[in-house]
Amino acid sequence: MPGVETQLDYVIVLVRKSANNMVHLLQGGIYLPAEYNHLKGHICLVTGSSRGIGAQIARTVAAAGARTVINYHSSQQQAIQLLGELTEQGYQVMAIQADVSQSREVEAMFAQIETEWGSIDLLVNNAGISLKGLLTETSEEEWQQVMDINLKGAFLCCRRALPAMVRNCCGRIINIASIWGLRGASCESAYAASKGGLIALSRSLAAEMGPSGINVNVIAPGPVETDMLLQELDCDERTALTEDIPLGRLASPDDVASACLFLLSPVASYINGQVLVLDGGWKV
Repeated sequence: MPGVETQLDYVIVLVRKSANNMVHLLQGGIYLPAEYNHLKGHICLVTGSSRGIGAQIARTVAAAGARTVINYHSSQQQAIQLLGELTEQGYQVMAIQADVSQSREVEAMFAQIETEWGSIDLLVNNAGISLKGLLTETSEEEWQQVMDINLKGAFLCCRRALPAMVRNCCGRIINIASIWGLRGASCESAYAASKGGLIALSRSLAAEMGPSGINVNVIAPGPVETDMLLQELDCDERTALTEDIPLGRLASPDDVASACLFLLSPVASYINGQVLVLDGGWKV
């Protein structure tokens, strides 16, 4: 497939080009122009970004020029490794421990960011946990934990970020949901409900905050090849799943990060209140 380029500031080149004028940005084979830094001057918080999808989003927005905040709850070692990796590459990055389901910790995290850098104008709510099992075997505590992290966490971070965005009449919020939030999933009722709530929250905020120049959108991935998925499905199960996807592969963290980069970019300025499904055509 030939390379595709535009004359816009936002350019993603899908084929390998000469190393003289391109920079290898993402592990999945996405190459960006060396001058590609359209997020320069922005401050981006990515929650739950010490590993997996969140870590790749953090890498991507940092490489695009944003000062990037890596948020983690318990994965300190991975967060420190990612911080070192990105700092060594010359990007402006900080790592902050905070449980996004706790309002005091969210407040402390935002206060630290504002003290060191100023108010964030880009927010990616990625932190989340899954829960598998029959609803009849789900405890109230398990249900509440999923809701607290997946839905309440996004609510708390949005609520804390929005006043500065409103004052500045600009901002982007991306909430990472799931196709299960649109369609439901057997034996994942709590998870699906939390992601469905996140989608409803996002659409409501898009209408509420649009007049203030703030875009709110959702990315709803299908199966993503992360460590979590590899632990949940054995080789045969992953093979069967892949065969059901028209594009013939699982999504990668790079796929989600690339979608985030697009929605944060200037060319997505008129996209608001949308749910971008990334499932390779699995559930068309």
